Formats: sequence, structure tokens, C-alpha cells
Amino acid sequence: MTRLFNDPTAFADEALDGFVAAHRRWVRPVTGGVVRAGATPAGQVAVVIGGGSGHYPAFSGLVGRGLAHGAAVGNVFASPSAQQIRSVARAAHGGAGVLLMYGNYAGDVLHFGQAAERLTGEGVEARTFAVTDDISSAGPEETAKRRGIAGDLPVFKAAAAAAERGLPLDDVLAVAERANARTRSFGIAFSGCTLPGADHPLFTVAQARMAVGLGIHGEPGIGEEPLPTADEAARLLVTSLLAELPDDVEGPDRQRAAVILNGLGSVKYEELFVVYRTVAELLTDAGVEIVDPEVGELVTSFDMAGISLTLTWLDDDLEALWRAPADAPAFRKGALGTPEPVRAEPVIAEETDDLAVPEGSDASRRAAAVVLDALDALAATVDAHVGELGRIDAVAGDGDHGIGMQRGSTAARRAAVDTHALGAGAGTVLVRAADAWADKAGGTSGALWGSMLRAIGTALGDEDAPTAARVADGVRQASAAVRRLGGAEVGDKTMVDVLVPFADTLAAATAEGVPLADAWDRAAGAAEAAAAATADLLPRKGRARPHAEKSLGTPDAGAHSLSLITRAVHGVLNDHIGEAI
Repeated sequence: MTRLFNDPTAFADEALDGFVAAHRRWVRPVTGGVVRAGATPAGQVAVVIGGGSGHYPAFSGLVGRGLAHGAAVGNVFASPSAQQIRSVARAAHGGAGVLLMYGNYAGDVLHFGQAAERLTGEGVEARTFAVTDDISSAGPEETAKRRGIAGDLPVFKAAAAAAERGLPLDDVLAVAERANARTRSFGIAFSGCTLPGADHPLFTVAQARMAVGLGIHGEPGIGEEPLPTADEAARLLVTSLLAELPDDVEGPDRQRAAVILNGLGSVKYEELFVVYRTVAELLTDAGVEIVDPEVGELVTSFDMAGISLTLTWLDDDLEALWRAPADAPAFRKGALGTPEPVRAEPVIAEETDDLAVPEGSDASRRAAAVVLDALDALAATVDAHVGELGRIDAVAGDGDHGIGMQRGSTAARRAAVDTHALGAGAGTVLVRAADAWADKAGGTSGALWGSMLRAIGTALGDEDAPTAARVADGVRQASAAVRRLGGAEVGDKTMVDVLVPFADTLAAATAEGVPLADAWDRAAGAAEAAAAATADLLPRKGRARPHAEKSLGTPDAGAHSLSLITRAVHGVLNDHIGEAI
């Protein structure tokens, strides 16, 4: 378990601070993560990688010459926010564009995509690419749905080495696509990991059993088998990967492959070498030429006891890129010339909008006070249920929903208080709260809650006292924004299963002339029923999808948290009956 920490919510930030202090020869800090200690050479594409904390040496440990130009680092098992990614990308940009690379998880897809849109709008050419190497997370006919696990490393390495050659952005992207198409990974685990501050692991494996097909966010495997010997584990890993070759690889005989045997956190190096002994023998017997193998901890999951095997099938160009020199804190290969001088400028301050806010009308400022009470109730509800939300999420996911909601709601409340003190109306207070939630929470829920609050705030505005109809319209727009951004619909076992009936019921009630508090009560009842009903659904989106059967009988964590919040806000509206909102 994770034993050494202070405040669990500060763990990721404090770990990054310590990492930077220990590796100033390679990296310097910027808001949202790290970049190379020296500037990106003018005219070179910047490869910016990223993801949640808890996977060291991914992602910050892979920043250095020959590898990434920067890494955006999110909270524990949560994607960095779009603002963090944008900040790192701007600091790393050398004038030739930016390739944003990450593992294929919903939160990363959302936030990296939003960052790319913002960068493009600011004149920085940006592309995104998600690694999809985990064969256990989807079938060969659905490779786009696969997770990115330890295959992140060879795909990142190929793209970064291509950038070092001076290739243009689209060509660097094409290299990443080719490397990803030729990369496959498969993993097993003997116990789950424990998040900082938690008193139990995210999943457990029975004595003398192992989980097969695990992820790297503490998700359970897709099945269990008897505990193997080291040789049996090696045979399972090798045969699983040789059973699915890339389309342009006819057979393993006379093929070359980059090989990574990855430890996930608490399997010791000597154990890895015992397994690799047989991995190498089996691959050689199959006719595979092993090229520059890596054995060690490269993409971890805190203290998870597990291993994964990655094969990247090489052509001449991919082999040259894999062998190319690199010098990063946690990955070194070959020899590079004299490094660029370390830049000594201070940490880049977080870019924020002008603190000045449009002055709200008296009526809107009074409504903003009600909004503050609602955000208070929201944050208190999350605090009271944070453990429960984490346990629900851990049934088939990574168990971080509670702590992510806590980070987001706390940041939103703080931003709302500051904004209201500047004289803002209800709309601006909610919009600033939305941005703070998305930035501090990261992950899928951070992006979705940010979009929800922003939609409602935009609908309320700062001029007039919000009417029940305007509130209902804002919630309706929030529902549309979440479905558009997240791609989920009713029946996918997500928060959308609650948000849609809540919005529809609220709209119908207010259209009938029902007062807001009563209409909200009716809608909160619909939300509660819908949240309970998600227990009977199989997930079709997000990290829970590969473990669909495990989630039967358990409601979706995002749906449940939303239903709890709608009921808490109803209490606030009841307390303010007859006031401006």
C-alpha cells in the first residue's frame, strides 16, 4: 500500500515537486507538469505526453532529449486538465507544432482534445494521438476502443525520435500511428493497488489466483486463473500476444520486435528477470529477433503486484527510431551530444483570465448568493460520500471518482466565493466555478462537470434574476453539452442516465408553471430512480466497459453522485423559496 503521504489530495502535486527537485538536469517545472530543462530546438515538433499520476516513470520520467519534450501530469489516476495540457504544450512549443500523446482513456481523450482545440485557436498547430495497445480491453475488430498501457513507451519513443529528426508535424503523427498499429500488450496481476490515504486496495485477488487482462488504473482484470509459475506466466503472455499479430505481419518467424517486460509496482526486478528468461526463450523459438529489450518498471500502477508484456513489431524505420539515443530521468539509451544549457527562468505562472469580472445586476448578485449555497451543499455532499463513491467506482473502474469529485467541487466552491466577492452575477460565478472544477479535478468527470456548470451559468447570465424556465433551459443545455462532449447516451451506464431524465423532468415541470423548488424536487426524484436503475445496466463507455459483468448490481458512480447532488441542491432551493432564484 501507499504508506508515505501527507494530505492525500496533495499527493500528486507533492510527488511532482519532489521529482523536479531530484531531476533538474533533465526537466524544469511549468504549470501543469514539466518540460525539458533546455528549450525545444527551434523548428522541431514538440511531443507532449501525459496522463494521471500513479504511473511513474510515466509520464514525467520520460521527458528528455530523444523522448518527450514535456509531460502534463494529472491527479492520481485522473487525466490532466485541458488547461494543464495547454500550459505544458505552450512551454514546450518550438515553433513547429505540438503532438499531444496519451493512453486511450475517456478523460484523456476529452482533455487533450480540448487542449488541442484551444492551442489551434491560439495559432499553435496541434494534433492528438491516443495509444491503444492493450489486447485485453477490446477485440481485434475494435482496436480503437483499446486502452493504452505499457505500449505507451515505444509509441511515444518512435514519435519523439521522429521529431528529433526534424520531421514535420503530420509526418511525426504518421510515425506514431504506424508504431501504435504494430504494438500489442497484455498483463496479469496478483493484487490490486491502494491509493494514497485509502485503507484497502482497489481490487483483491484470491489466494493462489491471478487476475488476467488488467489495466493500469487499478481496474480489476477481465478474468481470473490459477496462480502460475514464472515460466507459466511467461508462456501466457507470449502466446497471447503471438496469437494476435498486426495485419502486415504474416507470422513471427524472421520478424523483429522491441520487447518490454514491465513491472506494475511491486514485482521485484529479480522476479522480472526470471520471467524474462522464458519470454526471451519462447520468442526466440518462435523465430522473433528481439531488439533492445527493456525489463523493469516503465508504466506502473502504484503498488500493484503485476506484470505486462509489450511487443512492437519493427520495420527498418521503426527499429532505427527504437534504437535512437534518449536521455530522460527514467529512460536512457545510447549516447547524445552536449545537452542544451538548462534554462533558469522561474516556474511559468498559471495563465488565468483577467480577474476583473463583469458586474452583475443587484438581482443577479442576489441569485449568485443562492448559487454559492448550492455549491456549498454540493461540496458537503461529496465530502460526506467520497468513500462510498470511490468504492462504487472501484467495482469495475479505478476507484477515483470520489476523490476526483472532491477536488473538483472544492475548487469550484473556492472560485465561486472569490468571483462573487468581485461583484459578479450568478452566471459568471458559475462559469468561473466550472473552469476551476475542470482544471483541478481533471479526468472525465472533471470535464463533464465543468461543461455542465458552464452551460447553466451561460444560461443564467448576469443581468436578470433567473427564472425557473431559464434554470431549466440551462440544465437542458448542460445535458446536451455532456452528451456531445462525452459521447454517451441513456443506457450506457453513465451520469447521462441521470442527467437526461433530470433535465427532461425539470423542463416539463417548469413549463407547467410549477415553482422552481417544487419542479426541482420532482426532477430530483426522477434522478434518484434513474441512478438506482443503472445497477441493472452494463457499461458501454469508460473504464468500466471491459469489466461490464462485474458492475451488474452496482449503480454507476457518476450517476449516483449526480443524484445525490440534485437532492442536496433541492434543499437549498427550499431554503430560499421566494428569493431571486
